[in-house]
Amino acid sequence: MPIATLHDGTRVGYEIHGSGPAVLLPVDPVPKAGARAEELRRWGMDPALGRTLADGLGDTFQVIAFDYEGHRMNHPAAALTPDHLAADLLAVADAAGAGRFAYYGYSWLALAGLQLALRTDRLAALAMGGFPPLGGPYAQMLQVTAAAHAMAQRPKGPAGSGEGGEYDWSSVEIAADGAQTAQFLGLYQSLTGFDEAAAQSRIGCPRLCFAGSADVIPYGPEWGGVTVDMAGPLTRDRAPLEAAGWQVRVLDGLDHTGAMQPGAVLPVLRPWLTEVYAA
Repeated sequence: MPIATLHDGTRVGYEIHGSGPAVLLPVDPVPKAGARAEELRRWGMDPALGRTLADGLGDTFQVIAFDYEGHRMNHPAAALTPDHLAADLLAVADAAGAGRFAYYGYSWLALAGLQLALRTDRLAALAMGGFPPLGGPYAQMLQVTAAAHAMAQRPKGPAGSGEGGEYDWSSVEIAADGAQTAQFLGLYQSLTGFDEAAAQSRIGCPRLCFAGSADVIPYGPEWGGVTVDMAGPLTRDRAPLEAAGWQVRVLDGLDHTGAMQPGAVLPVLRPWLTEVYAA
């Protein structure tokens, strides 16, 4: 597997699937197997999510797939700022020889794509899933990550197992350690005061955002008692988003987990990318 060197000197592997216009895809291209795969299936998640996305685009595009989240969990950054995110994503594109490329990220990796778009003119297109480009829950995510960081430093209890149905993000056991959670806490701290509205005019490429209509996560008191709403901004602020240049899609009935699955993503992302590159 070829390797890219990131801002902190750590190295991440990537795979290239297909040929054509480049698409940078921060997903794990290696399917999960065994007990881990069964656990993901119980939660309604595709154990081969990254590979399925790469294969679903690879007949038309050159997909550069790399497990950035997994890498950062295994190699926590001493500081993970927006500048560092952009530098890391560009390092992978550089290593893969992609001068100009589209980017798709989901959840916090969508946030990373927005920050990337503000720091490079190499983006041919930006697709954000599961995190709104306007009205993003930055303050709420800061509270949630602060709570996660505090929990990560406590003694761990036995992990629960999924029993099917909707994934309960608000009750998931924190298995991460302090270094892992500290980097994400630092990221949201560095985004305090980020002016999303002012940022819109600085993004010159075509852009798409989507979320499930049920992507609303209420967190209990131990998490700060906040509600993280990814769907609301896309429905409530659809007109301002479209005026700012975004194509907006709301996926009916899907929550945060459901809207990240390939069966939901590919019917939205693939035709949009095809249209962008055909223009």
